[in-house]
Amino acid sequence: MKRIFKNMVPYWRMILAIVLLLTVQAYCDLSLPQYTSDIIDVGIQNGGVEHILPERITAAEYKRASVFMTDEELETWESCYEKRGDGYRLIVESEKELDRLDEELLTPIVLTYQMKHLEDAQGEGISAPSERLDGAKTVQAVREKMQKTISSTGNATFFAMGAAYARACDEEAGVDTDRIQTAYLWKTGGKMFALALLMLAAAVLTGYFASKVGAGVGRDLRGRIFGKVVSFSGAEMDRFSTASLITRSTNDIQQIQMVTAVMLRMILYAPIIGIGGIVKVFETGAKMEWIIALAVVLITGFVLLLVGITMPKFKAMQKLVDALNLVSREILTGLSVIRAFGREETEEKRFDRANTDLTRTQLFTNRVMTFMMPGMMMIMYGIIVLIVWVSAHHIDDGSLQVGAMTAFITYAMQIVMAFLMLTMMSIMLPRAGVAADRIDEVLTTKSSVEESGEPKRSKPHRGVLEFSHVDFRYPGANENALTDINFTAKPGKVTAIIGSTGCGKSTLVNLIPRFYDVTAGRITLDGEDVRDMSLNELRETIGFVPQKGVLFSGTIASNLRFGNQNATDEEIREAAAIAQADAFIEEKRDGYESAIAQGGSNVSGGQKQRLAIARAIVKKPGLFVFDDSFSALDMKTDAALRRALEEKVRDSAVIIVAQRISTILHADEILVLDEGRIVGKGTHAQLLAGCEVYGQIARSQLSEKELSGSVRKEEVIHG
Repeated sequence: MKRIFKNMVPYWRMILAIVLLLTVQAYCDLSLPQYTSDIIDVGIQNGGVEHILPERITAAEYKRASVFMTDEELETWESCYEKRGDGYRLIVESEKELDRLDEELLTPIVLTYQMKHLEDAQGEGISAPSERLDGAKTVQAVREKMQKTISSTGNATFFAMGAAYARACDEEAGVDTDRIQTAYLWKTGGKMFALALLMLAAAVLTGYFASKVGAGVGRDLRGRIFGKVVSFSGAEMDRFSTASLITRSTNDIQQIQMVTAVMLRMILYAPIIGIGGIVKVFETGAKMEWIIALAVVLITGFVLLLVGITMPKFKAMQKLVDALNLVSREILTGLSVIRAFGREETEEKRFDRANTDLTRTQLFTNRVMTFMMPGMMMIMYGIIVLIVWVSAHHIDDGSLQVGAMTAFITYAMQIVMAFLMLTMMSIMLPRAGVAADRIDEVLTTKSSVEESGEPKRSKPHRGVLEFSHVDFRYPGANENALTDINFTAKPGKVTAIIGSTGCGKSTLVNLIPRFYDVTAGRITLDGEDVRDMSLNELRETIGFVPQKGVLFSGTIASNLRFGNQNATDEEIREAAAIAQADAFIEEKRDGYESAIAQGGSNVSGGQKQRLAIARAIVKKPGLFVFDDSFSALDMKTDAALRRALEEKVRDSAVIIVAQRISTILHADEILVLDEGRIVGKGTHAQLLAGCEVYGQIARSQLSEKELSGSVRKEEVIHG
């Protein structure tokens, strides 16, 4: 959770705007139920009459209303009206003042209404008292009884009586009460429409900003992960599989991006609407707050039960996605080998196992979560039924109006939905939390190959490379992969490395550009320890051709310029000619502008290697490193390439890792590796005479006649 919020910090201004918009939306959302209640209670039941004081009143009714009033109330009553013709007109216009008068004059107005109602119902047999309150003990007793009733049951029903009295007086005085009702309904409906439009605008803007923050967080995380992964050494790449890094860069980030956008809408909105709903519930005066508490307890308990069941599966799901990606990647990249060995059915079963494991886990969580919405709906509708049942009793008692019940139901549902949103997020957050942990694991991993704190000043490099008592051990390994490696590669000289499979040849050359760092000893370039040089400077000096030729989507020309963007057309053509790649390039319709598919899948293995070699030549480095880069070439092309290369790179040091004796036959110095140690060093003839390991390799590849001929030829070359 903390890591998810940490990613949103750069967008605090936008988040502040979201909070403000959500507050506006919540205000509108919480106001609408009250307007609905007003339409029912005031607009429909009270005929649009908002206050208990009539707008106009006849002289007889004006006098009758004063019977139940105290001297102070009578003074207030008389100050509210002015004589107009045969009747009186209300002169108070302030809503605040009218609300105060509703409270102050409620008791005498209700008593007057009840007496008028009795008169209308029973005719001339009943008449209002002729004496005012101060002169009649009977009226005093009636008033006190009414005040006790209002205090015990609330003034909701009695206010409706007062409004009915005001409407009856207006009709009697000739006021168009239908117009008043219609005007009130239009006015209240217009306010509701305006609030709905404002709420819509706030919701749209909130969704836009939330999506923008989510997309920005996703973009930032992808950029940070990519930058981090690019800086990883081979040790970190071995620790995090390629499939896992792809999952973390795509699926995991999508989880965080989605949760971020939803969270800004839900987690921020839920407390606002929840607290606001609770305040509004108390304002309704329905006295049913215990129902809200019951609903919250039921929902929280139900969701915690579901989360407790599904949480372990959510945590396992991301690892299963990793496993599926790994299997998919292996099968797709090795499809030709799978077909060649007839392993389609076996690999399909392996994919099905990984796919089934993920599917089974997803189905389990989905099946459990299918109980979420039906369970929530059952609780919500049960709460509504309970509210209606309890409200019916309150309405029957006269302590609650129908509109207030409607508003209470709406507020109750808003509060329940607020908790529902929070609980839904509690389900989404754990999976996003797992994704955030996996991303953070990558971002907080330090590369074992780090830039020097103060790299030595750059200077022209001649290409003298020296290994001094170098040991290397892979992270977590018990034994060294390389032990006590000592040799020097000089400009204009070819240093070859040969040995059996797994003896450490590729490991050795991977130490030169610092794909890994040495465990002991030192590697120097022109006398400077490579660990004291900037990585950019070091790698700019090296033309590295990996064992497996790697090309990038684009054109042949763009791939050849990969290490030297400023290379001219003439330079890339010359490099292609040296690498023996010009012939097949020129056969293509678009020549050097021919398209290269992703990974170089539309060229053969030999063509891929030749383009990789040409790419290194275009770079014009001080040191060439060929890691078994001639293995896919035929003998004729191999020989022609090495001859052309020897003429081109006279000023550079060349290190060649090879499996074939013919490739390194004429090297100036050959290093023989066996189990991570140099067991022989010298020319072909010297090693053939004095190194048993080299002799075994040579005799396994060359006949006795070829061996003797190669020795004589080398002796002639070296004079």
